Amino acid sequence: PMTAVSSPFLWQVLKDSVRYKSELSDMSRMWGHLSEGYGQLCSIYLKLLRTKMEFHTKNPRFPGNLQMSDRQLDETGENDVNNFFQLTVEMFDYLECELNLFQTVFNSLDMSRSVSVTAAGQCRLAPLIQVILDCSHLYDYTVKLLFKLHSCLPADTLQGHRDRFLEQFKKLKDLFYRSSNLQYFKRLIQIPQLPENPPNFLRASALSEHISPVVVIPVEASSPDSEPIMDLVDMETSSQQSLPENKFDDIFGSSFSNDPFNFNSQNGMNKDDKDQLIEQLHREIGNLKEELKNFKAESHRLVMQLKGRISELEAELAEQLHLKQQALDESDFLRTELDELKKRHEDTEKAQRSLTEIERKAQATEQRYMKLKEKYSELVQNHADLLRKNAEVTKQVTVARQVQGDAEREKKELEDSFQQLSKQAQRKTQEQAEVLETLKRELMASKQEIQNLRSTVECSTQSEAEQSTQLAGLRHERDTLAETVVQHDQQRATLQAEVEQLRAALEREKENGSKTLEELQCRLREKVGVAWERLALERQAQEWL
Repeated sequence: PMTAVSSPFLWQVLKDSVRYKSELSDMSRMWGHLSEGYGQLCSIYLKLLRTKMEFHTKNPRFPGNLQMSDRQLDETGENDVNNFFQLTVEMFDYLECELNLFQTVFNSLDMSRSVSVTAAGQCRLAPLIQVILDCSHLYDYTVKLLFKLHSCLPADTLQGHRDRFLEQFKKLKDLFYRSSNLQYFKRLIQIPQLPENPPNFLRASALSEHISPVVVIPVEASSPDSEPIMDLVDMETSSQQSLPENKFDDIFGSSFSNDPFNFNSQNGMNKDDKDQLIEQLHREIGNLKEELKNFKAESHRLVMQLKGRISELEAELAEQLHLKQQALDESDFLRTELDELKKRHEDTEKAQRSLTEIERKAQATEQRYMKLKEKYSELVQNHADLLRKNAEVTKQVTVARQVQGDAEREKKELEDSFQQLSKQAQRKTQEQAEVLETLKRELMASKQEIQNLRSTVECSTQSEAEQSTQLAGLRHERDTLAETVVQHDQQRATLQAEVEQLRAALEREKENGSKTLEELQCRLREKVGVAWERLALERQAQEWL
């Protein structure tokens, strides 16, 4: 089956095959379940086909056989270093898939035997012809692109590229060497040999030393897929046909002209009898060879049929394993769904029980609700009454505040008037004190004058009349001053009485205002307490609801 898949016809219809990438991936996973036989080989080869299709989809300028000139390779990158960088990475990935297939095929062969001349070995090795062609081109293009990248980018940036190239170089060199020693490839393809050391990309002149590997396919090897097996069959048949002849020669001799066994003298047989016996033996030998040839052909056909059947059974087994895995996955999924359904059923039963309990509680709640509704109606009525009372109380409080404000204003006016009267009384008292002091000073001056006059009277009797007159005048002035002092005292007493009356009136006003304010505050506290009780009842009713 692998030789049929690797037919060149596939590369011609590459664009039409892109839509089958998902099917190739599924087939690769299916074949990958087979750990023996062709399973892993088919799986890796299908991965290689998908990688090749992805590479040609991203880079349509590359033909199916990857043969390009240096100018076409430069045009593919469009003179952009980023494009060359990405193209190199994609070639590394492509070459990695090719090498994986190469290595897997060699690992599946028993190199201690001449596997290249057996049908099983040739079936495994046949696809590697195209792999060798692709690897030679990819290696050549990778070397040229890396030299181009090193001429544009720093060496540190391309360290990863160099490491990956070195790893693939070692693998490819080893695989080319091992392939060139196989008898199968010697007459079908001429495999090139890579140099001893990898190219030194840090030296730009090393590009001139690079030699592109060229794979040569002889003209007579145009049909590599069918010739090896037929040659193998012919080789086996010829070797097996020569076996009876060798046995006959060992028994009867290598030449009939010689007579090593002395046929002429044995049993008294003459020459004609011996010739007849020889002819009969030749005929029997020919019949046996024909039967042996038919038997070998039939055996070969049966072997091929059995191998084909084994491959079909392996494919069916892989498919059955895949279906079994799908069935197991579906079983797990269904088991999970069943568990979920059971859980939902249990949740539904719990919900049903909860619903019954909720309905019972709902009925009890409905009864409580009706009671609370009646209580709420009463509370609403009480609330309306309290609102009305609150409005009245608020109105009364407003009036009381106005009265209190008027009382405070009157009190302030009285205090201002009292202060003014006090200031006036103080001024008058001060004026009277000043007048009294002036009178006292005048009285002292008068007394001093009287003393002077008395001394004057004693000294001069002549001026007695004048002095008497002056004394009388002074007495009269004294009496006048005394009357003035008495009047001032009376006025001061009157002012003090008026001040006391104003103080008493102010005290009475204060007491009346305080009593009124206390009464209003008591009413306000009573109404506020009633309002708080109403609000508490409303909150309790809402909590019940």
